[in-house]
Amino acid sequence: MSITYNPDNDIPDLSGKVIVITGGTSGVGKEAIKQLIKHNPAHIYFTGRNVQAANSLIGEIKATTNNGNCITFVACDQTSLHSVRDAAQVLLAKSGNLIDVLICNAGVMAVQPALSKDGYEIQFAINHLAHAMLVKLCLPALQNARAKSGGGSGHGRIVITSSLAFREAPKKTGIDFEGLKETQGGVSGPAMLAKYTLYSQSKLANVLHGSELARRYPELTVASVHPGVIMSTELMDHMDCVDRFVVKMAVRNFLHVGLQEGSYNTLWAATTTQIAKTGEDDAGFLKSGGIYHPVGTPIPHTPLSGDEALAKKLWEWTEKELERYLK
Repeated sequence: MSITYNPDNDIPDLSGKVIVITGGTSGVGKEAIKQLIKHNPAHIYFTGRNVQAANSLIGEIKATTNNGNCITFVACDQTSLHSVRDAAQVLLAKSGNLIDVLICNAGVMAVQPALSKDGYEIQFAINHLAHAMLVKLCLPALQNARAKSGGGSGHGRIVITSSLAFREAPKKTGIDFEGLKETQGGVSGPAMLAKYTLYSQSKLANVLHGSELARRYPELTVASVHPGVIMSTELMDHMDCVDRFVVKMAVRNFLHVGLQEGSYNTLWAATTTQIAKTGEDDAGFLKSGGIYHPVGTPIPHTPLSGDEALAKKLWEWTEKELERYLK
């Protein structure tokens, strides 16, 4: 059972906290920023590619709140790991190596077959690899914030936007490691459905990455969240009528939410003070390594998402791939 959530009342005072959110120029990320800024954070840094949209959001915040000086845009292209690396360096410099909350929100869904600028399957590159790079580089800043707070659970928190689609990843392997550097699928016929499987694969990677982060860094708090089914999100802007029909049929039995409500699960995971004790898995209580349905409802692991060996394999593969972009 989900909890009743009202961000105006349920987001605590964020004084002193530095928050970083990817993909903040539109969609759920933009809505999350508009809610977070109301609660007096020390600073919000948000990333994206659309400078015009970023300036528009900053202008809106300056016009509607007294916190217009507490928000900064950092350009970042998640199809390029060098761009992510450079953005991370800017974030660390501007934040003084102190980040309380990192929200890995940016993403794409079911885009046409392509490779990233670095030669990786495009959805996996944007949804997983780029965020893995950002998390890796920001880990010391997250640890610093946690230590500075005396170990407070509201500091050193990572929220990863996944999707219930993680349950539709390839049942045999979960992640096709051999195909991650290949263009897969097609633009017509049965091959066009491959992009949906690739999306699910990237969302499984998000969950596995979050779980492995929680195991390797128990001093931090890590959660994966499903925002809900949001038919108006920019994730679908690129789709033609056939793709839109496929998506609508796939989610026809799910409850649909608007963009603002679609940000609630992210906001809850990023700010809640209700932390689960060891072994607890109750609605409304955040457990590091958990996956949550809106709002604050634990999602059971599938055999693949709960496979620690697969999570370890993904971690090691990812670390090896990222290393070449850190030199």
